[in-house]
Amino acid sequence: MRIVLILLISIHFVLASYDAKGENSIGHYITKSLDLPTSFLYSKKFQKIKREYARYKNHHFFNVNKVETYFVPELVKIINAYNIPDVFLFMALAESNFAVKAKSHKKAVGIWQFMPATAKKYGLRIDEFVDERRDPYRSTNAAIKYLKRLHKMFGKWYLAALAYNAGEGAVKRAIKRAGTDDVRVLLDEKKRYLPKESRRYLYKIVMLALMANDNEYMLNSDLAYILTRGEEFDIMPVEIKGAELLDYVANKIKLRLNYLQDLNPHIKRGFTPPDVKKYSIYIPKLKFNEFKKFYKPSNSVRGFLVYKVKRGDSLYKIAHRYGIKIALIKKFNHLSSNLLRPNQKLILPIAKRSRRIYRVKKGDTILKIAHKFGVDAKKLKIWNDKKDNFLRIGEKLVVLY
Repeated sequence: MRIVLILLISIHFVLASYDAKGENSIGHYITKSLDLPTSFLYSKKFQKIKREYARYKNHHFFNVNKVETYFVPELVKIINAYNIPDVFLFMALAESNFAVKAKSHKKAVGIWQFMPATAKKYGLRIDEFVDERRDPYRSTNAAIKYLKRLHKMFGKWYLAALAYNAGEGAVKRAIKRAGTDDVRVLLDEKKRYLPKESRRYLYKIVMLALMANDNEYMLNSDLAYILTRGEEFDIMPVEIKGAELLDYVANKIKLRLNYLQDLNPHIKRGFTPPDVKKYSIYIPKLKFNEFKKFYKPSNSVRGFLVYKVKRGDSLYKIAHRYGIKIALIKKFNHLSSNLLRPNQKLILPIAKRSRRIYRVKKGDTILKIAHKFGVDAKKLKIWNDKKDNFLRIGEKLVVLY
C-alpha cells in the first residue's frame, strides 16, 4: 500500500511509525520519493536551511483565521489519486503558503503559482469573470498534470519540481551547461546553473515536509490545525446556471454571502461566467439538502457586457445608454458609491436582449453590420468601445438586439 505523509483523520502520520534510522527514516523516504540521493540531507546547504527553518518553529506563519486553508486535506486525496509523490503537497506550501490569492511580481497566481499561459494550457480559465488559478481543486488537478508531464520529459521528480519553478527551458539549459542532471551539480552555488530561488526550492520543499512530520512541532503549531481542519469545512461542488449571482444562491441556501465567496475565491465578479449554461461552485456539504430543495435558477439576467469607463462617463449615462438600473450596475460591480474612474471596467448585466458575437468579414462596415441586425450604428460602436469606424477582418463585435 502506498505510504502517505498525512492522514486526514488525525495528526498522526504514517511516516512517524518508521524507524528513525537507516533507509526507513522520514528524511530518507522524502528524498527517495523525489529521486534525490540520501546525501542531499547532509549537504552544507541543506543543513544551513535546516537551521534557518528551526527559527520558524517559534513563529506562526499560517493564518488559521482564514477559511481558505480548508482545502488542504482534500489536496492530499487528489495527490494520492494521481500517484505522484505525496511530498508535492509541500510544493504548494513552498509556492504560496497555501494562500489561494497569492500573487507574485511575475503575475503568477494561486496556491500553485501558475503563470497565465501555463494555466490556460492545462485547462484553467482566466478572464473577466473567473480566475481558476484561485480554485484550489481545479488548480491542483492542473498542477499535477503539469508535474506528470515534466516528469515524463525529464525522468526524475526533482527535475520536474525544478522545471515547475524555473521553467522547462531553464532546466534544460542548466543540464546542458552542467553536462549532467546530477542535483548536486545543478544546485552548485558557485556555478549558478539555476536562478537563486530555484537553487533553494528543493531544499525548501524537503524542509517543509520534515517539519510537517515533526510531531512536537505539529502539536504546537498552526500547521497541525490546517492539515486537519477540512472536516470543519467539508464542502462539495454543485452546478448552478451561468450568470448566476452568488448572493442569490447564498440567500436560497441560507448561507452568509461572504462565506460563500470565501469558498469560491476564483469567481471574480460575484456571479458565475455568463457564457456557459452551467458552472460548478462550492458549498458546505451541510447545505446540500437545502440547495436541492430551494435552489432554482434565476431568470433575471441573460448576459453581460464588459464596458470600459471613459472620461466624462457617469453611472447615470451608462445606465441610460444600456437601459439598466443604476442599482443593478452597482450590485454587479460591488460599487459602494457612484464615483467612476477612466479605464475602469464595469460588468453590465444585459436583460431583455439577445447578445451575439459577430466576426467581421471582408467588405463589412459598421453601418452594414448595424443594418444587418437592425441596431443603431452609434450604439454598435459604443457597445464595442470603438472611437472610429475602422474594422479588422476577423475582429469580434458584441451586438445587442
